[in-house]
Amino acid sequence: MQSVGIYEAKTRFSALIELVEQGEEVRITRHGKEVVRMLPVRRRPVITDEQITRELEQISALQATVKAPAATDCVENLRRTGRSKA
Repeated sequence: MQSVGIYEAKTRFSALIELVEQGEEVRITRHGKEVVRMLPVRRRPVITDEQITRELEQISALQATVKAPAATDCVENLRRTGRSKA
C-alpha cells in the first residue's frame, strides 16, 4: 500500500494508476488525512459457485420443511371464512 499527498498524486497519476492495475492499493492524503483510496477493480465474481450451491441447498432444505396445505383445504377455508352469518 502506498500513501501519497495530493500534489504528488497529481504529478504521478499515471504511475499510480499502473500500481493499482498491478493490484496495489494507493491512498491519497490531504494534510496527512486520507481522502481517497484507489483500489483495483475486482475481476472475480463477488459470489463463488460454492456459495451459490450452498445457498441453493439451504433453500431446498427450507422448502422441504414447509408443507403447503392441500388446495381443497384452502378452498374450503376460504368459503367458510368468506360467508357472513348475517
